[in-house]
Amino acid sequence: MIDIHCHIIPNIDDGAKHLTESVEMASQAVKEGITHIIATPHHKNGKYNNTKEEIYKYVTQLNSVLENRQIDLTILPGQETRIYGEILEDYDRGEILTLNNTGKYLFLELPSNHVPRYTEQLLYDIQLQGITPIIVHPERNSEIIENPEILYNLVKKGVCTQVTATSLVGGFGKKIKKFSYELIESNQAHFIASDAHGLKTRNFNMQKAFNLVDNDFGSSMKYYFMENAEYLVNGEGLMIDPPERIKKKKFLGIF
Repeated sequence: MIDIHCHIIPNIDDGAKHLTESVEMASQAVKEGITHIIATPHHKNGKYNNTKEEIYKYVTQLNSVLENRQIDLTILPGQETRIYGEILEDYDRGEILTLNNTGKYLFLELPSNHVPRYTEQLLYDIQLQGITPIIVHPERNSEIIENPEILYNLVKKGVCTQVTATSLVGGFGKKIKKFSYELIESNQAHFIASDAHGLKTRNFNMQKAFNLVDNDFGSSMKYYFMENAEYLVNGEGLMIDPPERIKKKKFLGIF
């Protein structure tokens, strides 16, 4: 199993606080059946800045520690960048890191309560560079929850999304779990990842999430997510099904 979103590098964002916690997270990941993790430190979110060069250094250091401790887990380089207008200029400057540095897939984080007006144009410009934008945890964006058409229009135009395992298992509440299921049902979810920040509050929950997907959507859907993660790491094309609109449920004929 591959986890494409994790804050396992110590003491650089709100993830692992120190090396001991990173090692504990690595051990837990192995217990869940995870073999590879893309480390995705926050970047340009108003609090943390972690550039491509710095992340490579941290990943190399952590892999060395895990090898010395005989923990069978490989850390790969990545970045969770908050969306901002000059992202392509900074990509050209070598500050922005695509997932596993394949030049194919880029994580983008939206603000939690809205979608900036320039989002659609920026995502189009990114795609013109041959890069597929992946919106992380859209199920936790309040504007998207209230107006799913926003995300549908982006996915229809080639944008991918990553749903968080903890969302699927109910860790962020019933509303977010329900919306996560709707994203899967409507072919608007392309990856499941942990977004783990530690072991106490933001755990992996990958095994639980995939068991739920297996039970509620079938094994073919579970392997769809697993295989897409593998394709992403290798910089290969993804399996993509045409998205469908999320239908708002009518309530007593009022709407």
